[in-house]
Amino acid sequence: MQPKRATIYEVADRAGVSHQTVSRYVRGDGGFRPATAARVEAAINALNYRPNLTARSMRTRRTGRIAVLLPAAAPHLPQRLLGALSQAAHEEGYTVDLVGLEGGAAERAVRAAELADSGQFEGVLALASLGDRPLAGAGAPVVTVADYDDEMRSLGALADGTACGDVVRQLRALGHRSLLHVAGPQSFASARNRRESFLSTVAELGVRGTVVEGDWSARSGFEAVQALPGDSDVTAVVAANDTVAMGAVRGGLQRGWRVPEDLSVFGWDDDEQGRFSTPALSTVAVDRERQGREAVSRLVALLRGSEPPAHDTTSLHTVIPRESTGPAPAARRR
Repeated sequence: MQPKRATIYEVADRAGVSHQTVSRYVRGDGGFRPATAARVEAAINALNYRPNLTARSMRTRRTGRIAVLLPAAAPHLPQRLLGALSQAAHEEGYTVDLVGLEGGAAERAVRAAELADSGQFEGVLALASLGDRPLAGAGAPVVTVADYDDEMRSLGALADGTACGDVVRQLRALGHRSLLHVAGPQSFASARNRRESFLSTVAELGVRGTVVEGDWSARSGFEAVQALPGDSDVTAVVAANDTVAMGAVRGGLQRGWRVPEDLSVFGWDDDEQGRFSTPALSTVAVDRERQGREAVSRLVALLRGSEPPAHDTTSLHTVIPRESTGPAPAARRR
């Protein structure tokens, strides 16, 4: 037999407050004295209290749930964005349901309208385009973060390659005049934009720039550096991501080149392993979490009838020099 579920009245009695106070606390209304909030939280934890969302939604038309729509065919998920989105929703008193949808934008729009009108969710967040037509009959507000395609590949601000040009400029300021770019697969807008920014910037600065096509893997970075001729004048590698960059570092070390004394290497993404590698990897950090937080803020504003926050137009990308880059060598040791 399952244990009896604790009631809001039992929580209130244990915490020494009214049941209305417990209800407001669970809704995340705020405005509590720290001591009161601590007593209520302790009572909830001690009794393993869980609100009856079904009963509450029948009384208030609130379900406390937000649907996040994703293309069902996506080979990978934007974990960092989803983590920040879920945390922001939780802080506002909502749980998140991930819903995979088949088909393209038009089919997703139909399904999004059905979910918005189902009464199961207070709002809907779509992480891919729903097309240009308004959602007919949608009862709950819908916010679209259209910076992903049908396979959840980055578009828009996430795929901006401008920072690649900033990396080239930093390397040129360190004296590097021959650079290698190990590009990502050109089916990704992010890889195309970084490649274009690299080529336009080396042309602008009058330095030599060579491009080798890669595939996001460490092996592609390793092989690109290993394939450089013995008399190569390349002194810096601009990699498509941190994984490629780590392969490039290994490729240089295996040739007897020190990093960064003989070969500087720059990555992209600010992956955790790059921060703790030896040498620590220079990189471009991408604030994917910001988009998740902003999407929840816009949706919550619509739910509460308040003014949505102003869109942050600053770049999502930050160039972070670390130990893997340094001044260009006067002569490479071979």
